[in-house]
Amino acid sequence: MHVLIVAPEQIPVPPILGGSVEITILAIAKRLAKMHRVTIVSRAHSRYPRHSVIDGVHIYRVPTGSAMTYLSHVKSFIKGKRFDFVQVDNRPRFIEPLKQILKGTPISLFLHSLTFVSSPYASRATAARGLTKADVIIANSASLKQQLSDRFPGTAKRIRKVWLGVDTNRFSPAMQARKNGVFRVLFAGRVIPRKGVPVLLKAVKLAQSTTSKPIRVTIAGGTGSSRSNYLNSMRSLSRKLRVNTHFLGTVPHSRIHKVYRQADVFVCPSQQHEAFGLVNVEAMSSGLPVIASKNGGIKEIVKHNRNGILINDYHQPQAFARAITRLIKESSTRKRMSIHARQDCLKQFSWGASAKRLSKIYVSLHK
Repeated sequence: MHVLIVAPEQIPVPPILGGSVEITILAIAKRLAKMHRVTIVSRAHSRYPRHSVIDGVHIYRVPTGSAMTYLSHVKSFIKGKRFDFVQVDNRPRFIEPLKQILKGTPISLFLHSLTFVSSPYASRATAARGLTKADVIIANSASLKQQLSDRFPGTAKRIRKVWLGVDTNRFSPAMQARKNGVFRVLFAGRVIPRKGVPVLLKAVKLAQSTTSKPIRVTIAGGTGSSRSNYLNSMRSLSRKLRVNTHFLGTVPHSRIHKVYRQADVFVCPSQQHEAFGLVNVEAMSSGLPVIASKNGGIKEIVKHNRNGILINDYHQPQAFARAITRLIKESSTRKRMSIHARQDCLKQFSWGASAKRLSKIYVSLHK
């Protein structure tokens, strides 16, 4: 089967720095390429050629701009070519125009979050139209599947769950044990209000008052130029609280696995619905216990008191502080969770498993 994957217009594949959607697209495509012929069409970038081949996946890059400008170039690329199945990631409004030129070819809509079926990106009517036109809708968690089913009940029967994965070879535990002098807390992700960095900083301030062991926080992630003031405010807050915080800025995904290996625990204090939370499986695969908000798809990954700690009152710094303090004081608990975190990723969250599930769905729809 020849599968075409249409990436969004914003970030190239592979991503230069980071972008969970683009990371997912390439990771799954490389595993699908072991079973099928796979082509990706992505946005052009000055650092990449117009065509390249990565692990058997052909990537063609076209000019970008607005979503509709990019789509017009995608349509020009597709014209005259034949594909057996098309996957569109995160762009419901691409479905109908592509259906018109790929007559008879089944198209899936792979949704990574609720963002592009919600305001301001799409009205409910516009989102529903795109969802209705898709032959199948892929949700990356049971939580996202349920949210979509509740919002768009007419599409519920066509939604399938496919968990994301992690490169368990690259994201692996540190070979040498970390020194016990400083307890290292890691946050990785975009530094934007919904990710809860202020809650984390306040939690560490509280936790530090309960233990003599120094705590150091590492923040790996940027905000984008439009939100640079927010990052500065987080730096100011860390200074005000006197929390030992190291802001790394945006770390290229090709190097982020080294950052995970330097930590003792990973904290994901998301304040709003997270469809999946790729950083959590990357942390777990790296052998880190995860302290995370009990919301969305996170609770499908983090199992309370097995591979991490789920926080019910995730708007409250005190709740995260108690969890951090517990893992500082209970080293045996931390080690047990670390082992289970790694085991659970090896068993449930590999990219190979994601690709096999997708392949099964796509083959069943291909006639």
